[in-house]
Amino acid sequence: MIEFLLLTLVIFLFLNRTKKKRKPRTLDGQLQELITQSTDATSIAVDIKRYLLNTINDNNNDVPKFSEAQILEAQRIIDRAGPVALYWMSDIAAQLATLSAAQLNGLPTNVEEKLGSSATPQAVVEAVVKI
Repeated sequence: MIEFLLLTLVIFLFLNRTKKKRKPRTLDGQLQELITQSTDATSIAVDIKRYLLNTINDNNNDVPKFSEAQILEAQRIIDRAGPVALYWMSDIAAQLATLSAAQLNGLPTNVEEKLGSSATPQAVVEAVVKI
């Protein structure tokens, strides 16, 4: 009788357990999680977009790359949005590097269809970061 009760209890606990939500493994999944969990996702996306465009403008205008203001701004975004924002910005930077290498080597890309053959980093950021 006790074995039957214990077996019933184990089966009941097994069937009524709560499943842990799995964390997304891809950058796109992490970005989607950032957007859905954040209460102010639009303002975080605007901050990330503004930060990326400011970094590109600083690079074009020969401003020091790791200025104190840029580091503080990046830290503020990371504190507000979490480490997913850093990974997402790194992914966009990697995409820009790949696009630049493809354009230098004359390889066709899907960005050329959307932005034309002379896609600038600013245009790519504008296309990728849609708010």
